[in-house]
Amino acid sequence: MNMVIQAVKWVGKTDGFLELIDQRKLPQKMATLKCRDVETVVGAIKTLAVRGAPAIGVAAAYGALLGVQKINGKEKAEKVIPVLKKSCEYLGLSRPTAANLFWALQRIKRTGEQFVAENPDANAEQLRKAILNEANAIYSEDVEMCRRIGRNGEKFIKDGMGILTHCNAGALATAGQGTALSVLFEAHKKGKKFRVYVDETRPLLQGARLTAWELKQAGIETILICDNMAGWLMKQRKINAVVTGADRIAANGDVANKIGTYGLSILAARHKIPFYVAAPSSTFDLSISSGKLIPIEQREPDEVTTIAKIRIAPTGISVCNPAFDVTQARDITAIITEKGVIERPNADKIIRNLKG
Repeated sequence: MNMVIQAVKWVGKTDGFLELIDQRKLPQKMATLKCRDVETVVGAIKTLAVRGAPAIGVAAAYGALLGVQKINGKEKAEKVIPVLKKSCEYLGLSRPTAANLFWALQRIKRTGEQFVAENPDANAEQLRKAILNEANAIYSEDVEMCRRIGRNGEKFIKDGMGILTHCNAGALATAGQGTALSVLFEAHKKGKKFRVYVDETRPLLQGARLTAWELKQAGIETILICDNMAGWLMKQRKINAVVTGADRIAANGDVANKIGTYGLSILAARHKIPFYVAAPSSTFDLSISSGKLIPIEQREPDEVTTIAKIRIAPTGISVCNPAFDVTQARDITAIITEKGVIERPNADKIIRNLKG
């Protein structure tokens, strides 16, 4: 990429703050949001100032540290644990679908509890250092996972191909260079020549605002399309593969991703076009047997009735606004993880990959 995009960044030591790229203002303006308390982090996640399952998980890990930052450093560490748990619970209410959010918060809670169990005489400041170390580890692991996903998936990108991607699964959605876009970035680094069709991704236009911006920064040929154009382009063979990210993957390989992904999977199957999902192992939720059990976030009506604060629908109209849908495993050619590629995913293949 021609510029470094750092969607989530911790500044300072245990008394520092979380800095986010405010994605609500892109592409018109590159602005940052400084979070100095857990409430600001929750608000940033809810309003999509920070978004993308991996980035949400990293932001929440640092948010948990902010939740215990004001406790006197000389206080006993064990007295901090209830506050840490409360902060994690609050952060967990910000968005219900993304698995990485709950995965990261569980890691932070477990780190705190283990530290106190192993260091009964430790103080609050020592515990905060342990929490910051774990949050930094989550960040660093995500950067490496993104890189490996790209390297594992770039082989599917061939010269001359047209690739469709939906929503944003790039650097803005992770701590690293992305998941779905990482595949494209790595292929581009190898000198492969291809074009990317970017769905605008209604209602919040993450494709048009964010993905098109990232790909342009990287110097990759990019063609923006409306969401309802994909099927026709597939029929004309201008689109040869689909690559998306994921917000939660069930044990059987069903994938929850931005609303509109399910429809693309059906179109791809109809036109015999490979459909790839790129996601880190932290996005898998083996406690959920199938996509039918994945909670789907319902968002506010004004996201649909307005664009850029301009009303486009009649006042008082009823609105349905699910943020995600579920693509069945049978319609997925492969899931690309940092551990390898799961072709025609099912429960057994997923377990073998995650153990690898």
